[in-house]
Amino acid sequence: MFRGASSLSLDDKGRFAVPTKYRDALLSEDQGTVICTVALNEPCLWLYPLAQWQDIEDRLARISNMNPRARRMQRMLLGNATEYQLDKNGRILLAPSLRAHADLGKKIMLVGLMNKFEIWDEERWHEQMRQDTEIERLGEFESTPDLDNFSL
Repeated sequence: MFRGASSLSLDDKGRFAVPTKYRDALLSEDQGTVICTVALNEPCLWLYPLAQWQDIEDRLARISNMNPRARRMQRMLLGNATEYQLDKNGRILLAPSLRAHADLGKKIMLVGLMNKFEIWDEERWHEQMRQDTEIERLGEFESTPDLDNFSL
Protein backbone atom coordinates (compact mmCIF):
# COMPACT_ATOMS: atom_id res chain seq x y z
CA MET A 1 0.00 0.00 0.00
CA PHE A 2 1.33 3.37 -1.02
CA ARG A 3 0.28 6.45 0.94
CA GLY A 4 1.37 10.02 1.46
CA ALA A 5 2.50 12.82 -0.84
CA SER A 6 6.11 13.68 -1.66
CA SER A 7 7.35 16.86 -3.30
CA LEU A 8 10.01 15.97 -5.87
CA SER A 9 12.01 17.65 -8.63
CA LEU A 10 12.23 16.69 -12.28
CA ASP A 11 15.73 17.09 -13.67
CA ASP A 12 16.45 18.55 -17.12
CA LYS A 13 15.98 15.12 -18.72
CA GLY A 14 12.57 14.56 -17.09
CA ARG A 15 13.76 12.15 -14.38
CA PHE A 16 12.69 12.00 -10.77
CA ALA A 17 13.99 9.91 -7.89
CA VAL A 18 11.46 7.64 -6.21
CA PRO A 19 11.61 8.22 -2.44
CA THR A 20 13.48 5.50 -0.56
CA LYS A 21 10.40 4.50 1.44
CA TYR A 22 8.75 3.37 -1.84
CA ARG A 23 11.85 2.35 -3.74
CA ASP A 24 12.55 -0.71 -1.61
CA ALA A 25 9.01 -2.03 -2.08
CA LEU A 26 9.14 -1.49 -5.86
CA LEU A 27 12.53 -3.17 -6.16
CA SER A 28 11.56 -6.18 -4.07
CA GLU A 29 8.12 -6.77 -5.61
CA ASP A 30 8.71 -6.16 -9.31
CA GLN A 31 12.48 -5.67 -9.58
CA GLY A 32 11.83 -1.96 -10.05
CA THR A 33 9.56 -2.32 -13.08
CA VAL A 34 6.70 0.19 -13.16
CA ILE A 35 4.12 1.27 -15.72
CA CYS A 36 3.15 4.92 -16.18
CA THR A 37 0.07 6.04 -18.10
CA VAL A 38 -2.31 8.98 -18.30
CA ALA A 39 -5.08 9.42 -15.75
CA LEU A 40 -8.49 9.11 -17.36
CA ASN A 41 -10.25 12.01 -15.70
CA GLU A 42 -7.64 14.31 -14.16
CA PRO A 43 -4.53 16.16 -15.36
CA CYS A 44 -2.06 13.77 -13.79
CA LEU A 45 -0.31 10.47 -14.44
CA TRP A 46 -0.84 7.05 -12.89
CA LEU A 47 2.21 5.02 -11.93
CA TYR A 48 1.71 1.32 -11.12
CA PRO A 49 4.03 -1.44 -9.96
CA LEU A 50 4.15 -4.03 -12.73
CA ALA A 51 2.06 -6.65 -10.88
CA GLN A 52 -0.73 -4.14 -10.22
CA TRP A 53 -0.67 -3.03 -13.85
CA GLN A 54 -0.90 -6.60 -15.12
CA ASP A 55 -4.17 -6.98 -13.20
CA ILE A 56 -5.53 -3.86 -14.94
CA GLU A 57 -4.44 -5.16 -18.34
CA ASP A 58 -6.20 -8.46 -17.64
CA ARG A 59 -9.42 -6.63 -16.72
CA LEU A 60 -9.18 -4.39 -19.79
CA ALA A 61 -8.71 -7.44 -22.01
CA ARG A 62 -12.00 -8.91 -20.71
CA ILE A 63 -14.15 -5.96 -21.76
CA SER A 64 -15.51 -5.69 -25.27
CA ASN A 65 -13.75 -3.23 -27.51
CA MET A 66 -17.04 -2.91 -29.41
CA ASN A 67 -18.26 -0.57 -26.66
CA PRO A 68 -17.07 2.99 -27.47
CA ARG A 69 -16.31 3.86 -23.82
CA ALA A 70 -14.38 0.64 -23.31
CA ARG A 71 -12.40 1.28 -26.49
CA ARG A 72 -11.58 4.82 -25.30
CA MET A 73 -10.39 3.49 -21.95
CA GLN A 74 -8.27 0.83 -23.61
CA ARG A 75 -6.84 3.34 -26.08
CA MET A 76 -6.02 5.92 -23.44
CA LEU A 77 -4.66 3.59 -20.77
CA LEU A 78 -2.87 1.03 -22.93
CA GLY A 79 -1.88 3.40 -25.72
CA ASN A 80 -0.07 5.66 -23.28
CA ALA A 81 1.29 2.93 -20.99
CA THR A 82 5.06 3.10 -20.78
CA GLU A 83 7.20 0.57 -18.96
CA TYR A 84 10.10 1.84 -16.87
CA GLN A 85 12.84 0.26 -14.83
CA LEU A 86 14.15 2.20 -11.85
CA ASP A 87 17.78 3.04 -12.57
CA LYS A 88 20.60 2.37 -10.10
CA ASN A 89 19.77 5.68 -8.35
CA GLY A 90 16.06 4.86 -8.08
CA ARG A 91 15.08 7.30 -10.82
CA ILE A 92 12.41 7.11 -13.50
CA LEU A 93 12.67 9.01 -16.79
CA LEU A 94 9.19 10.14 -17.85
CA ALA A 95 8.48 10.33 -21.57
CA PRO A 96 7.88 13.84 -22.95
CA SER A 97 4.34 12.86 -24.04
CA LEU A 98 3.43 11.82 -20.50
CA ARG A 99 4.97 14.96 -19.01
CA ALA A 100 3.02 17.06 -21.51
CA HIS A 101 -0.29 15.32 -20.69
CA ALA A 102 0.05 16.25 -17.01
CA ASP A 103 1.69 19.61 -17.81
CA LEU A 104 4.51 18.77 -15.41
CA GLY A 105 6.92 21.51 -14.43
CA LYS A 106 10.14 21.19 -12.46
CA LYS A 107 8.35 20.49 -9.18
CA ILE A 108 6.05 17.47 -9.01
CA MET A 109 4.05 15.60 -6.38
CA LEU A 110 4.19 11.81 -6.09
CA VAL A 111 1.00 10.79 -4.30
CA GLY A 112 0.51 7.27 -2.95
CA LEU A 113 -3.01 5.93 -3.50
CA MET A 114 -2.95 2.36 -2.20
CA ASN A 115 -2.04 0.30 -5.30
CA LYS A 116 -0.63 3.12 -7.43
CA PHE A 117 0.82 6.62 -7.43
CA GLU A 118 -0.48 9.78 -9.00
CA ILE A 119 2.07 12.20 -10.43
CA TRP A 120 0.97 15.85 -10.45
CA ASP A 121 2.52 19.18 -11.23
CA GLU A 122 3.10 20.59 -7.74
CA GLU A 123 1.13 23.82 -8.26
CA ARG A 124 -1.77 21.96 -9.86
CA TRP A 125 -1.74 19.44 -6.96
CA HIS A 126 -2.07 22.20 -4.37
CA GLU A 127 -4.91 23.78 -6.36
CA GLN A 128 -6.66 20.40 -6.61
CA MET A 129 -6.32 19.91 -2.84
CA ARG A 130 -7.79 23.37 -2.26
CA GLN A 131 -10.75 22.58 -4.55
CA ASP A 132 -11.31 19.13 -3.03
CA THR A 133 -11.23 20.56 0.50
CA GLU A 134 -13.72 23.29 -0.44
CA ILE A 135 -16.12 20.78 -2.02
CA GLU A 136 -16.02 18.59 1.10
CA ARG A 137 -16.50 21.56 3.45
CA LEU A 138 -19.51 22.81 1.51
CA GLY A 139 -20.98 19.34 1.06
CA GLU A 140 -21.23 19.86 -2.71
CA PHE A 141 -20.56 16.28 -3.69
CA GLU A 142 -22.52 13.33 -4.98
CA SER A 143 -23.40 10.68 -2.44
CA THR A 144 -22.50 7.14 -3.45
CA PRO A 145 -23.58 3.89 -1.79
CA ASP A 146 -20.01 2.76 -1.11
CA LEU A 147 -19.32 5.97 0.85
CA ASP A 148 -22.67 6.33 2.63
CA ASN A 149 -21.61 4.09 5.54
CA PHE A 150 -17.93 5.03 5.54
CA SER A 151 -16.73 6.67 8.72
CA LEU A 152 -13.37 7.78 10.06
